[in-house]
Amino acid sequence: MSWAQSVTQCIQSGGMLASVEDLYESNFLIEHADLYASKTSGFWIGIYRNVNGQLLWQDNSALDFVNWAEGQPLGDELAFCVELSTATGYWSVLPCSSQKGFICKKPKIHSFLFTFYLFTDAKNNKASVHLNMWILLTLVLIILLGVGFMIYFLFKIKTGSGAGREVRQSSRQLEYARALSAEDNGSDATSNKEKNEHSVV
Repeated sequence: MSWAQSVTQCIQSGGMLASVEDLYESNFLIEHADLYASKTSGFWIGIYRNVNGQLLWQDNSALDFVNWAEGQPLGDELAFCVELSTATGYWSVLPCSSQKGFICKKPKIHSFLFTFYLFTDAKNNKASVHLNMWILLTLVLIILLGVGFMIYFLFKIKTGSGAGREVRQSSRQLEYARALSAEDNGSDATSNKEKNEHSVV
C-alpha cells in the first residue's frame, strides 16, 4: 500500500502509523518486522515532513529518537515518506507512492495494553484477518461467559437469601405456636388449680 493508503487503514483500525519514541521501541519493531521479511521489504512508519520542512510524527509525539540508514534522509524534499527496513531496521526515505507494508500504533487504552499492529498489503494477508476474527470471537465468548457467571451467582445469592427469609419466617411461626401452646398449658394448669381449691373447700 502507499503511505496515504496506510494512513487511512491505520485510522480505520483506531490507530496511526507508528511513531518510534526510543531504542527499546525501535528494537521491538525491528524484531517483529523481521517476521514479515518474506512478504515485504519494509514498513511505512508515521514520520513525515510538513509544509514548513519540519520532520514530525503523525501522532504529534516528539521526534526525539531517529534510526536513519547511512546517508538518510535525502535532501529537503517535501513529498517523502519513511519506511522501516525489514532487513536492517534502519529508516529510509522513499516516494510516498511506493508499495510497502505498514505499522499501526494504537493509543494506550489501559496501562498494560499497548498494541502494535503489523500490516502488509491487505489483499495478500487474509490470514491476519482470520486471526483477528478468532481473537475477537474469543474475547466476546470470554465476556459472555463472565456475564453468564455473574448472572448465575447473583441469582444464586438472591434465591439463597429468599430461602433464608423462609427459614426465619418458619422459625417465627414455630415460636408463636409454642407460645400459644404454653399459654394453653398455663391456662389449663390455672383451671386445674382452681378446681382443686373448690374441691378442698
